[in-house]
Amino acid sequence: MIDLDEGRLDDLPALEAADPQQMLRAVAGSGAQIRTAIRLAADAQVERVADEGRPRAVVVVGMGGSGISGDVMAGCAGIESPAPILVHRGHSLPGWVGAADLVVAVSCSGTTEETLSATEEAVRRGARMMGVGAPDSPLADLVARGRGPFVPVVGPGQPRASLWLLATPLLVAGQALGLLTAPRADLEAAADALDVLAERCRPASELFLNPAKTLAVTLAGSLPVIWGSSPLTATAAYRFACQLNENAKHPGIAGALPEAAHNQVMALDGAFGRAASEADLFADPELDGPDTTTRLHLISLKDPGEHPKVGQCRVAAVRVAEERGVRVTELAAEGASGVERLASLVGLADFATTYLALLQGLDPTPVGAITELKARVADRP
Repeated sequence: MIDLDEGRLDDLPALEAADPQQMLRAVAGSGAQIRTAIRLAADAQVERVADEGRPRAVVVVGMGGSGISGDVMAGCAGIESPAPILVHRGHSLPGWVGAADLVVAVSCSGTTEETLSATEEAVRRGARMMGVGAPDSPLADLVARGRGPFVPVVGPGQPRASLWLLATPLLVAGQALGLLTAPRADLEAAADALDVLAERCRPASELFLNPAKTLAVTLAGSLPVIWGSSPLTATAAYRFACQLNENAKHPGIAGALPEAAHNQVMALDGAFGRAASEADLFADPELDGPDTTTRLHLISLKDPGEHPKVGQCRVAAVRVAEERGVRVTELAAEGASGVERLASLVGLADFATTYLALLQGLDPTPVGAITELKARVADRP
């Protein structure tokens, strides 16, 4: 484990100085994002996507923090959706996508290369269209060519900080199409829940009372493995891992039970799991110095809506991990509706990963490696 000064998380001037682009403030505004997006979706007449009836499939095209809005839609719909909801991350489109399908293009900037490529192809094929992204952007122009509604959003910064601005119009559309249950009352309840969470996780809330700060401290120096037990919590697990990567510049592995029980679980027996714990039994701190071994940390996400057999698998997986000396943190989704339960986990992870960055002395906002990689790809002849 790495040795970090936990006191910096309760040093308000230090937190403010380390977060110059105010990622914490952006996360705290998640509830307001839902309310704003409800209004924007109504203004854009998103519900007219249902005028031609239910599509054969919904294909959400988007990358990174924009693309995950499609996972939110699919996670809230679950396996009960009468039509598939797929997220396509990349250029072009699957060959089967056509006029019978709805393509939803999401790009916070409205200029994402891969998303524009897929959207242009969807328009050429005559697919039904919808878009969410920056106003007066190339994406807005393409969606207009496809005669679809477009929701113009202006986010607080990085796309990952605009999740609920981008995802809420998709939930409104899914409700109109009869693919999921997300009436306005559920969305407003999720917004209220995010406001309550923001109050609990505010910077002025001390470490021992702040669930996000506490979680950040437990994550430091570990290799988090996050497992969901339902479509909702699988989406939350993926978002958690991505936020670890982008906010905290930290590795994270996402998985979903029961599938993770057929492959990822074997990591518990390896160098970061049982082997590391057994080696620690023979360590002498005075002779060997402080323990700096990186160990797995299982984050188990529980959903009241999980299948009973998957719930049994989740409980067993926790026991298997604990018996191997792997640290386990169990987080339960809270709320009456699917979107509220998802928001409870996503909101906590957003705060925790931001605090983890600040705990490590890192600015959570910049994405230098992403920017560099894009520049190198653009320069390729």
